[in-house]
Amino acid sequence: MPSAPTSVQEVLLAEPRGFCAGVDRAIEIVERALEKFGRPIYVRHEIVHNTHVVNDLKARGAIFIEELDEVPPGATLVFSAHGVSQAIQREAQRRGFRIFDATCPLVSKVHVEVAKLHKEGYEFIMIGHKGHPEVEGTMGQLDSGIHLVEDVADVAKVQPAQTDKLAVVTQTTLSVDDAAEITAAVKARFPNIREPKQQDICYATQNRQDAVKLMSRQVDAVVVVGSPTSSNTNRLRELAERLGVPAFMVDDASELRDEWFAGRARVGVTAGASAPEDLVQGVVQRLKALGAVSVRSLDGIRETTKFPLPKGLKIE
Repeated sequence: MPSAPTSVQEVLLAEPRGFCAGVDRAIEIVERALEKFGRPIYVRHEIVHNTHVVNDLKARGAIFIEELDEVPPGATLVFSAHGVSQAIQREAQRRGFRIFDATCPLVSKVHVEVAKLHKEGYEFIMIGHKGHPEVEGTMGQLDSGIHLVEDVADVAKVQPAQTDKLAVVTQTTLSVDDAAEITAAVKARFPNIREPKQQDICYATQNRQDAVKLMSRQVDAVVVVGSPTSSNTNRLRELAERLGVPAFMVDDASELRDEWFAGRARVGVTAGASAPEDLVQGVVQRLKALGAVSVRSLDGIRETTKFPLPKGLKIE
């Protein structure tokens, strides 16, 4: 009887993986602003949650800040892809910065929905992770009336002022399955709650999670490329583990450990929506060095979404 292989033989690549349209747009906004206005360009919060992307833009003249008083008068300021509160928008305008908003349009859609329904008298339950900048930005669209729930247990603790007009919104980068479970608990407690016409979890998050589900059935281990601060990347690792496959999240190939792959012949690789493809290829090269002789991409949805740049940064 032949012995089990002791090294990687095949690499399967999830499709789609890596950059989404919102991330592409956000990075391009900073790059165009640097070209047009020169360095430095100030960016509130990491433009996207990826260490390599942020360090590359720093080297080119972007300065990442958290507080607006770190930005000198008259400077160019970019809001990150995660969105910001109304208070930050007002303060930035008051200080007279040249502002470009790189908020992902799918996050902006949630902000618009919140503002519209608030005018109609609605309160909100938001499903999301406390402290995440997207959640802070969405909750900061209103002074009050948004109740955050992180899990099913939180749903029982929500005390809205009224239940006649109640709507649910969701962070765009959640686990699709977790969000469905929490939404079910919300609907069980508040049967008349209003849901968005289309779910708030973005197409890219959904597609990357679906691709991991497909891939996990065919591999002995999964490598997820992305930074620890990235919500959607963490969800990919958790999803693979939930499906019973050992999963490892790395910023780049230098973090791979040989022992992870002992006796694992087929390794799946994916990347969060803020991770560049060159980092994926670096991981593939490292797995080839461990013995992989075959690399193939799985079939998956081909994403064609592209979001326009803000006025003032478009190519003339």
